Amino acid sequence: MTLRGFPIAAGLFLLGATTLMSANFPDPAVDNKTEQGNQTAVLAGGCFWCVEAVFQQIEGVEKVVSGYSGGDAASAHYEIVSTGRTGHAESVQITFDPHKISYGQILKVFFDVAHDPTQLNRQGPDTGPQYRSAIFYMNPEQKKIAEGYIKQLDQAKVFSSPIVTQVVEFKAFYPAEEHHQNFCNRNPHNPYVMAIAMPKVEKVEQKVPELAKHK
Repeated sequence: MTLRGFPIAAGLFLLGATTLMSANFPDPAVDNKTEQGNQTAVLAGGCFWCVEAVFQQIEGVEKVVSGYSGGDAASAHYEIVSTGRTGHAESVQITFDPHKISYGQILKVFFDVAHDPTQLNRQGPDTGPQYRSAIFYMNPEQKKIAEGYIKQLDQAKVFSSPIVTQVVEFKAFYPAEEHHQNFCNRNPHNPYVMAIAMPKVEKVEQKVPELAKHK
């Protein structure tokens, strides 16, 4: 049995490897909680099923959509993106209430829970530039917070390897096909979900309990 083309055993082995060095993940030194109305963040951190499932557990997150960012509309289709030649990254569009959670806190979840930002053009068992780590900033404030946080984490040596996350200007987001939306909740027994996504979801309560939705 395979996980997106990789044997399950290999996927579990890669999942177990981590470059995180610090048990106490720092909050961003630069942040902004003063914005009015719902805000949007677009992030890429490997398989969008996993990142979507993590952010669905976060208090203040109103909606999470899986999709593609970094390429054009014509190539924003799963089979084409999967070739790794479109410029797209599997991404999530996160709508959040800044009165409940800040953009910096969204990034804390992104770096601490949702993915490993030191893996270049891959994430666990998934390889290719479509699985790269990227922050698509919406405005200069988001860019400032993202770049400042990456610098802060690197200087603190939170990870044993440098962060390779791209910080690039947002151009467009294209929602993925309907069967990719809310994938983990709709397919809890899928082998990939069980082996790769669910351990990340469980880390929400373990690593950022103060940001988790408590049902």
